[in-house]
Amino acid sequence: MTTYIIRRLMWLIPVIIVVGGITFILMHSAPGGPWDRDLNARQVDPNTQKRLNEQFGLDKPLWRQFTTYMVGDVNSKGEWQWGLIGGNLGPSYRQRGLDVQEILFQSPENKPFWDSRFGYSLRLGFLALGLAIVIGIPLGTISALKQNSMIDYASLFIATIGISVPSFVVAIFLIIIFASWLKLIPVVPKTWQDPRVWILPAAVLGFGTLAYTTRLTRTSMLEVMRQDYVRTARAKGLAERTVVSTHMIKNALIPVVTILGPALAGLITGSFIIETMFGFPGMGRAYVQAIGQRDYSMIMGTTLIYAILVAVANLSVDFVYVLIDPRIRLTD
Repeated sequence: MTTYIIRRLMWLIPVIIVVGGITFILMHSAPGGPWDRDLNARQVDPNTQKRLNEQFGLDKPLWRQFTTYMVGDVNSKGEWQWGLIGGNLGPSYRQRGLDVQEILFQSPENKPFWDSRFGYSLRLGFLALGLAIVIGIPLGTISALKQNSMIDYASLFIATIGISVPSFVVAIFLIIIFASWLKLIPVVPKTWQDPRVWILPAAVLGFGTLAYTTRLTRTSMLEVMRQDYVRTARAKGLAERTVVSTHMIKNALIPVVTILGPALAGLITGSFIIETMFGFPGMGRAYVQAIGQRDYSMIMGTTLIYAILVAVANLSVDFVYVLIDPRIRLTD
């Protein structure tokens, strides 16, 4: 197993290089640059742009800019400065004096790590996943047990909407209903310390995962219900509740649990639209702002963090699968 883990971790290196290379090419292919306008929306004069390019190394060839960001290079003082492999995500071009890792992982003064941008996005992702699990698994189970009933049809209708309708469309409708018509929540909360203001973003973000979890749980339960060991358990005279909880749900949840790792990574990485719509102070919103401002280091750093999260989530699923199903072994 140790060899398997090491080999999977080593695969992160080419993944990061490929994702970083594609991101680097795309962001430099887009029109505009980080110095088109300053923070006060004033055009930067050519001499200032030249000095800024020299300061941040944007006057170098593109291949050297990429290797400098990924590996490192000698700075203007003649000292070696590590790049990504040394934990340096680079300086922000728009938020002067701050590094990308400080913007994403550093919380305000006297605040815990969870109040950083990454912490906010992580909490929102866990909350959305929690809602999807707490609602989706019971709904899919009941739907399978009550197949072809009104409950089954209603759950399939909800699941179809969640899978088919984009999350930003759901967000617009919920904002109109709960913020504009019912006035239960503010459109953009002034503070995120109140747990109630987290409900709507988490519900919108987790709705698609909830729908997929419901459909997958229902399908898996229907398949398990037809197995011989379930009929044998019922023939022995076991109570229906025991048959469902002991023999059906445990086996039906195997394919469901295997998607939870990638689902969490997907919720965190896919939250930038929802964070922007709700004014959420997370990493996704900062990512969208960086794209609009052509903050190259911020774009590269955030994209690579997302890539690492997805890769680690996929690796964690392998271990969860082994814990649930003893027949599975991680071999070389």
